[in-house]
Amino acid sequence: MKDKHTTAEILRWYLYSGVDETIGEVPQNRFINVNLKEDTPTKKEQINNSSKIISQGSVMTETSLQEACKIAAAAKSVEELKNTLLNYAGCSLRKTATNLVFGDGNPKANIVLLGESPGAEEDRSGLPFVGPGGQLLDKMLASIGLDRNKVFLSNTVFWRPPGSRTPTAQETGICIPFVERLLELIDPEILIILGGAAAKSLLAKTAAVSRLRGKWYTYSTPMLSRPIQATVVFHPDYLLSSPVHKRNTWQDLLMIREKLKSIGLN
Repeated sequence: MKDKHTTAEILRWYLYSGVDETIGEVPQNRFINVNLKEDTPTKKEQINNSSKIISQGSVMTETSLQEACKIAAAAKSVEELKNTLLNYAGCSLRKTATNLVFGDGNPKANIVLLGESPGAEEDRSGLPFVGPGGQLLDKMLASIGLDRNKVFLSNTVFWRPPGSRTPTAQETGICIPFVERLLELIDPEILIILGGAAAKSLLAKTAAVSRLRGKWYTYSTPMLSRPIQATVVFHPDYLLSSPVHKRNTWQDLLMIREKLKSIGLN
């Protein structure tokens, strides 16, 4: 019986699911004819090699971070920062991502929302929060009288990690100088942090979102005109898989609305 699914349909399904990398064109059994005695390094050799890699990686990371800070600080506008990132080769994720996912919305907004990293749909479109989670986020914003023309949306990582995996500490770290510069250039009154990973990157908070939510924090850098009022809410993607937290999120949205009213923004 002929399979009803064509090869093209299967490949499209793989791509939609985030399977966008191959190791080889043909399958191989890599366990055949392996001489463990000859090919496997001793434990001592493994430790020595790992130490060299860690040492080299630490130096490279520090140098790269200093360079990233210098490059980010040179941007004088949001558009210039975007163009800088389009030409920036310091983050390895750029090699595997389809597009830079810089941001969307009003670059002069008083409210900025930051998530963790782009997904497959964001990678294809070059815009943040365009998948199902983004649609939910639009509804969340609308419930308190906001839309994408009144806010600016971005992430703490500007390129999609392969397979939409969690970004590594180095991948996040190299993007943070650009995130900080983005906030300095927009200079918003309110920062809404979506999810625990972004909260860890921006506020150095490692507690669960369930413990961080419902409170106001201050976010600051030396170049900001004044500290930004920040709060943490559940990421919309998480809410889709765990709708039990939508009630708490509604309470958080009401808290944000009251804050906006108190500072004359709503």
